[in-house]
Amino acid sequence: MSESEAPEAAPAFQREAPASGRVEAVSPLIRRLVCPNAGPFTQSGTCTYLVGHGRVAVIDPGPDHPEHRAALLAALDGESIEAILVTHTHRDHSPGARPLRAATGAPIVGCGPHRPARAVRGLEQGRLDAAGDAEHRPDRELTDGESVSGPGWTLTALATPGHTMNHLAFAFAEENALFSGDHVMAWSTSIVAPPDGAMGPYMASLETLRGRSEAVYWPGHGGPVRDPQRFVRGLLGHRRAREAGILERVSAGERTIPGLVAALYSGLDPMLRPAAALSVFAHLEDLVERGRVATDGPPALDSEYRPA
Repeated sequence: MSESEAPEAAPAFQREAPASGRVEAVSPLIRRLVCPNAGPFTQSGTCTYLVGHGRVAVIDPGPDHPEHRAALLAALDGESIEAILVTHTHRDHSPGARPLRAATGAPIVGCGPHRPARAVRGLEQGRLDAAGDAEHRPDRELTDGESVSGPGWTLTALATPGHTMNHLAFAFAEENALFSGDHVMAWSTSIVAPPDGAMGPYMASLETLRGRSEAVYWPGHGGPVRDPQRFVRGLLGHRRAREAGILERVSAGERTIPGLVAALYSGLDPMLRPAAALSVFAHLEDLVERGRVATDGPPALDSEYRPA
């Protein structure tokens, strides 16, 4: 799930939109199958990855989508699934894991259950169509640094909270690659939407990635992220610029999230305004916590904000 923004306000996005419904070998050990669930938050669809050959890992089987699942099983005819890995519990990523487990007997591993970090007053104003998958229960929950492996492949969990607080990326040492889920995508910035997302951890996770050496990221939507360290630096700069814009508008007298969205997201598709409101809210939560902005009571979507 993502937050598309005005091009002049964003890093140098790579707009490749892989076609859905077709298994594509994108590297010697990685095949990609895109679910036909295209939309403003999913680009051309959720990317499901098949890692290895013969005995494989499946990463992010997507929504409970029978057509996608049938294509996935057909692609793996004559092979077996060692593990079904899930990066995070949005409904465009994790629900497909359960029927795939039922069909194959493969265990679900990866992120833990969906646990929103806090209650937020007024959240119903900003509900997104890819909300949390409350039914997700892995057979094995991976923590930072733990691995799952098969013949010729090893996937190591990297905790990247922010987009959701249970978000994991998976490092793939054999190809110096990272499956980045929705934390970093080439086509758009990732939405950070309370209550299950939080801006402070998201920024800290970007700093973690900036210090790593993978040569390519395979994201949850869209094409690969090339030159990822440079791209991550761009995302950090973009978020800091967004924060500076919010602080400037609040200092100038803007007090509400709808007003901030109107001022900061010129020309935004109306369908994306709820996502933009949640992103601004995530920044405001972080700014309140850091003492840069003030509000009465706990921050909420309908709160009024002022300089601290």
